[in-house]
Amino acid sequence: MTTGTKEAGTEPAVVPEDVEQDGGPGRGERFSALAQQHGALVTLVVAMVAASLSFDTFLTGDNLENMALSSAFLAVVALGMTFVIVTGGIDLSVGSLFALGGVLAAWGSQYGTVVALLLPLAVCGLIGVVNGLLIARSGLAPFIVTLAAMLGARGILLAVTDEGSRTYLVDKDSFFATLGQGSLLGIGVPIWITVVLFVLGAVVLRRTRFGQYVYAVGGNEDAAALMGAPVARTKIAVYALSGLCAGLAGALNAAWLVSGVTILGTGMELEAISAVVIGGTLLSGGFGFVSGALVGVLLLKVIQNVINQIGSLDSAYQQVVSGAFLAVVVVAQTWLGRRRRVL
Repeated sequence: MTTGTKEAGTEPAVVPEDVEQDGGPGRGERFSALAQQHGALVTLVVAMVAASLSFDTFLTGDNLENMALSSAFLAVVALGMTFVIVTGGIDLSVGSLFALGGVLAAWGSQYGTVVALLLPLAVCGLIGVVNGLLIARSGLAPFIVTLAAMLGARGILLAVTDEGSRTYLVDKDSFFATLGQGSLLGIGVPIWITVVLFVLGAVVLRRTRFGQYVYAVGGNEDAAALMGAPVARTKIAVYALSGLCAGLAGALNAAWLVSGVTILGTGMELEAISAVVIGGTLLSGGFGFVSGALVGVLLLKVIQNVINQIGSLDSAYQQVVSGAFLAVVVVAQTWLGRRRRVL
């Protein structure tokens, strides 16, 4: 007699709330992923709406253009930094390379636009290659290597400018100056260049084999090597790219200011890292996207602009707010990452 009993294994399985019936990601995991990817964008939109309601001059054309122009140079640096951080590395030399690139571009502008652009790219890119070689081939810590490069690049800068006493000027009527001060369809040329670079960066990171290698190295370096990924070459390439981006940003900034200012770039590496992390890229590597870095840069600039609009607060508050915001983002990323692993 089997009445009143159930055969073993006939009861329906209990499916957790955060797991779909077909084995795919549940609602909780999807929410964590979306929050990690688009949280900065939502925050940026909220901040801009709040600022526009609080200050009549925030959404004016001049203010938006100034914010976009000032964001362009940091954004180019953050683009290169994104590739480095996705591999699990860090680059502290970009601030000094930015300043060095600007000085070299201003000096080279007397020989034409080609020299003004190629000289900072060659020097800063070479320093990036050296960083990558020391990190990838010698196994040295990225923090130490790029810190040494930061000091070395600043030393080269001082040597070129006679201890900072000489400032090289750019001819305002040159084509090189047009790259910084010109406009196309009412939008500054540096902004167009930044947009094009970010589109290319997104394609490279998300749609090419090199981009797959970058993610693989950041996710698990040993596993990437076992799968045949060129770990060393990938690391060298991302640090070279970071150096190139910093040098190019410095050159564009020199064209914008029509001079190679020696005191620029101090602390820029921290701003770039903050923007990348705020945009959703994990410091531990293996996850990130270039659009997030752009959103992070814009969010930092909006915070700075709001503080300037208030008027009664000095620039020191920008650092306080940015630091606090970065701490909140890192804590949120850690929590979301643990939640996704649990789910």
